[in-house]
Amino acid sequence: MSALLGAFFASSTVQTALTVGTVVATVTAVVGVFTITRGQSFAGHALADMGAVGGSGAFLLGISQLWGFVLAGVVSAVVMESIGTRRLAGRDVATGVVFGAGMGLTALFLALDTLTAGSSNAAVAVLFGSLFSIDTRLIPVVVLLGTITLVIVGVTWRWLTLETLDRDLAAARGVPVRLTGILFLIALALAVQLSSLSIGAILSTALLIGPAATALLCTRRLGVAVALSILMGIAQVWVGCLVAFASFEWFGGKSWPVSFTIVAAVFLTYVAARVIRAAVPSVSRTVVA
Repeated sequence: MSALLGAFFASSTVQTALTVGTVVATVTAVVGVFTITRGQSFAGHALADMGAVGGSGAFLLGISQLWGFVLAGVVSAVVMESIGTRRLAGRDVATGVVFGAGMGLTALFLALDTLTAGSSNAAVAVLFGSLFSIDTRLIPVVVLLGTITLVIVGVTWRWLTLETLDRDLAAARGVPVRLTGILFLIALALAVQLSSLSIGAILSTALLIGPAATALLCTRRLGVAVALSILMGIAQVWVGCLVAFASFEWFGGKSWPVSFTIVAAVFLTYVAARVIRAAVPSVSRTVVA
């Protein structure tokens, strides 16, 4: 075991994966708690689909997928907020429109990637990603975008909390609810797209929703839930990387995809929390600030 850990932490590929994964897990954990309590999980999934459009388009143009993910995600967030994601009817319309347009364009760009560039791995890279294939030159960019996301949430924390708990009361107290909604969707878009870069567009919502949902099963305090979500998200990324790294030896040089091992860790943690909660049902699920 010590030899495995020594090789694990000595690998430059693993060091890059753990650095990027830690930043992404922290950002998605913070944004994820608000995403769930605001009932915008579908919006996060829709933004991931639009991120796939940007990622596949960037792949076609031969530029970093990160910029494609981010540009498509932020533009989509502004459009979705203009349609209306907090109202039930508006949310359904926004999600349906974005889903259809996003998946259609993604299919087109991936087909063009194959036909014009002869790339056979574009679909796997965009849709499923891999922390073990991230360019080290992207680390400063990922840290910068993660910091911007956390600053947005930190600066608007009080507004977000009030608007999440009671939108009408927040408006009555002078909170600019529309601006707050737009800023949060931009933060959500950045978090989802950073997650897409790490584990792929299809799986990105696992890091956004999984740790936050598990944390909200354990506590009703918003601040505590954010802290727990960060700890669980980072632990799940590190465990997923370790299992994927170790599987290289287990299967004679054919390792498990790191995206799968991370998502598996997220899923198993959530299931364990549900089992514990069923055994100890005394913890209230009502979220308070």
